Amino acid sequence: MDELIKTFHIDIKLLVAQMINFGIVVFVLYRFAYKPLLKHMNDRSSVIQKGLDDAKKAQDQLESAGKTREEKIQQAKLEAREIFEQAQQQAEKNKDAVVTEARKEAEKVVAEAKTQILSEKEKMLLEAKNEIGGLVALATEKIVKKKMDQQIDNDLIEEVVRDIK
Repeated sequence: MDELIKTFHIDIKLLVAQMINFGIVVFVLYRFAYKPLLKHMNDRSSVIQKGLDDAKKAQDQLESAGKTREEKIQQAKLEAREIFEQAQQQAEKNKDAVVTEARKEAEKVVAEAKTQILSEKEKMLLEAKNEIGGLVALATEKIVKKKMDQQIDNDLIEEVVRDIK
């Protein structure tokens, strides 16, 4: 080993001093460079991991919100369809009620018209009977060639009217 040391001109004292210097440099670098750098990298990794976790949570929440939104849209469509059907049914009921009311009103008008027509018919018949009675009295007067008094005229008219009935 001595030969090796002499061949390569290795100085043991210098080698020990260099090893001590190298140890000090490694210690200083580890203490002031590697350790803070390692801590910073771990913190950065934590922040990145937290960001990824938050992004995954946000994506899950977004998907959940999308599903919820779709469910609510479907529910709203169903409710709208039900409301529309109820409105149609109510409109149908209202239509039936209006038609029924119109029929009742038409029947009432027809009944009133019939009553009025019957009343007019009775009035016309009465006038016709009176007119016929007057004509009969006139014809009787011409036949008899004399004028009867008013009481006899009225009695004769009433008798003729009774006979016509």
